[in-house]
This record gives sequence, structure tokens and C-alpha cells, in this order.
Amino acid sequence: MIVSAMRTALLLLPSAMLALGGCAGYQLGNEGLYPRHIHTVYVPTFDSTSFRRDLGERLTEAVVKEIELKTPYKVVGTPDADSVLTGVLVDEGKRVVAQNRYGDARQVEARMQVLVNWIDRRGVALREGGAIELPPPAVAVGATADMMPEVGQSVATTQQQAIQSVAEQIVSMMEAPWGGKE
Repeated sequence: MIVSAMRTALLLLPSAMLALGGCAGYQLGNEGLYPRHIHTVYVPTFDSTSFRRDLGERLTEAVVKEIELKTPYKVVGTPDADSVLTGVLVDEGKRVVAQNRYGDARQVEARMQVLVNWIDRRGVALREGGAIELPPPAVAVGATADMMPEVGQSVATTQQQAIQSVAEQIVSMMEAPWGGKE
């Protein structure tokens, strides 16, 4: 008798916990970090003002991979998605940080700055900008990566590090703000 009552209680315990958790509005996993009304994202190829080839395409590819990997969103190939994430690579370059005694670069810094805009289907900005409101608000994201030619690093690998860093920042901006609107 006592054993069957304990079995019944153990079977009902998970259901009761789920019911109570649902009432409190808690969610499991990373879905609680992102706006719930967004399920799909369209990411057109990022524009680039750089003279270096394929930086916009490489950045777009990195952002799409980060969205698929770290968010509950599905990236789709049509502008009919729940939201659209656009970006423009507005600045990129490199500068010598340290030289050896012969004037050769020992450490080079690659920099990259991207303006990002994330809107929903109605054209409402999902990510708020700074104090100056521009219709629709764009958010600047930047990154740097260091290159050390003496240890075999190249400009291409350093640019890829900067691209990956920018992509991670863009995707982290897609999280819902604490106590924010959805």
C-alpha cells in the first residue's frame, strides 16, 4: 500500500513540477534569452565598403553559422521571415603594433567595424540603438585581432579571427534585454 502510494507520488511529481514551472513563466534552455515571437531570420549578404574581396560574404557566413549554432532561430533564404538582420562593413584595416629592429612588423592589429540592423516583419527595430535614434536604429559592432607574422600567422587568419569575433557580438546582441519588451 505504502509502496504503491510512493510510486504514484513519484509519477505525479514531474507533472506537478512542469505545471508549476509553466505558471511561473520559466523556460528551459536558451529559448528564454531570445524574443519568443521570432522564429525565423533572413540574413542577406552584408554590404562592404572595403576594397578587400569577399569580406562581406565571409562575415555573413560567420553570422549565419553563429545564429544556427547559438540561437533557437532558423535562418531562411527569403525576406518573408519573422525578422531581417542586415549589416554593412563600414571600416576594416590593419596597423603595425610592434616592429623589430629592422622595421619588419612583429605584431599587426586587424580591425573591423560593422553597422547592424535587426527588424521584425513589420519593420520595427528589435535591437535598440544608442541615444541618437536613426530610423531604423543601427548598432555599431567592432573587433580587433592581433597577427604575429613571426609565428606564422597571416592577414587572412587574422581577418577571420576578427570576423568570428564580430559574428559572436552580433548574435549576442540578438538576446532579449533583461526585463525588456517582446
